[in-house]
Amino acid sequence: MIMEIFRVSFIGHRELNNFSIVEEKIEKIAKEFLQLHEFVEFYVGRSGDFDISVASAIKRVQKAFGKEGCSLILVLPYAVKDEFYYENFYDEILYPLNPKTHYKIAITKRNEWLINNSDLLICYVEDNHKGGSLTALNKARKTGIEIINLAYQNY
Repeated sequence: MIMEIFRVSFIGHRELNNFSIVEEKIEKIAKEFLQLHEFVEFYVGRSGDFDISVASAIKRVQKAFGKEGCSLILVLPYAVKDEFYYENFYDEILYPLNPKTHYKIAITKRNEWLINNSDLLICYVEDNHKGGSLTALNKARKTGIEIINLAYQNY
């Protein structure tokens, strides 16, 4: 029997002012998805405050419920130093891009990969905050992927 895997990606701003509120929302969502799906893969980057908040929230959920129903996967646009630290924190590390991808577009391409390889996108993106997260959200809207924007949606 093939296991049903539900894939959730996270994209958000580098700077985040309300860590605790965002982390509470993420924990609530993660717990709900663990009840609804056989297995959940949580894809996250490591580019700023939102990504760190997501990873912290998912780790707390894993501590409370175990890792049997989910994994926290770090999706990086390029190789990083001190990878051993990340190997000890995340369940898996993915490098989905061609290693020859130019570093100036690597994060944009990684975000596109996240959108194209997920069932759901959870983001924290404010419309008045220009940057890569808003660009990724606008691309996601065109794909039809389900989106939860924690900047505006109460969850």
